[in-house]
Amino acid sequence: MTEPSAPSTAADVTAADVTVVVASRNRRADLLVTLPRHEAPVVLVDNGSSDGTVAAVRAAHPGVTVLPLERNVGARARTLGAARARTPFVAFADDDSWWAPGDLARAVAVMRAHSRLAVLNARILVGPEERLDPVCAAMAGSPLPRGNLPGPALLGFVACAALVRTEAFEAVGGFDPVVRFPGEEERLALDFATAGWSMAYVDAVTVHHHPSARRDAPHRRQAGIWRSRLLTAAMRLPAADVGAVLRDAVRAGRPGLTGLARALPDVPAALRRRQPVPPRVRADLRLLGSA
Repeated sequence: MTEPSAPSTAADVTAADVTVVVASRNRRADLLVTLPRHEAPVVLVDNGSSDGTVAAVRAAHPGVTVLPLERNVGARARTLGAARARTPFVAFADDDSWWAPGDLARAVAVMRAHSRLAVLNARILVGPEERLDPVCAAMAGSPLPRGNLPGPALLGFVACAALVRTEAFEAVGGFDPVVRFPGEEERLALDFATAGWSMAYVDAVTVHHHPSARRDAPHRRQAGIWRSRLLTAAMRLPAADVGAVLRDAVRAGRPGLTGLARALPDVPAALRRRQPVPPRVRADLRLLGSA
């Protein structure tokens, strides 16, 4: 019996090992432009769109697997999409982002070479002018010990530019129904770290992000991020640190106070899922905070 040959092209690698999971709501026009750019099978999870997204995608892109939901479940849509994908790796993308040609296959090769790497975060270029997203500089300058990783070690990631190991993602439960969106990555990253998985920023692979014209206004988005930050703190941080996040939200003014008001109804659900991170993860959080 002969050994199977290794994949030789980007198409071979991506089709065999990775699925692109896109979660979207009411962004039909964006999806019709970005879906053809993906170099792997696509699962689109529609978060209860009312703009005809499901019918339009099925008509224009019959090769895309569409998973329509009756209501908006936020980031948990990605968890449902990953379950449908059934591939060793899942690349998350938004309806306004896509991996640069050939880079998804290269990212899969990096993941294969690092068996405890749960998340590879790509470089993000924004808009037609391809500006480097400022978050990339922060990730590149991470003070966490790198160890045997393919890039700077992280304790967070940007979902629209992340390649995730399905085994690790499922082991920590994926995105949960409490935090939702935006800012949903923090709780998941803490759980990866708690379980002993690694995350890294790899500047050699690129994701393009052309922010949709239908994005929330900045103050609404900031309020949503504060909501997620507060609920994540309630779920994973020691009591003293929860108090610090609460104080920061109040000091942030309108976005923080709005986020706090939006978080309050979900605090009981967050507390039912409460599992504070171990000391070693808290130490990494302090190191990042000091930097």
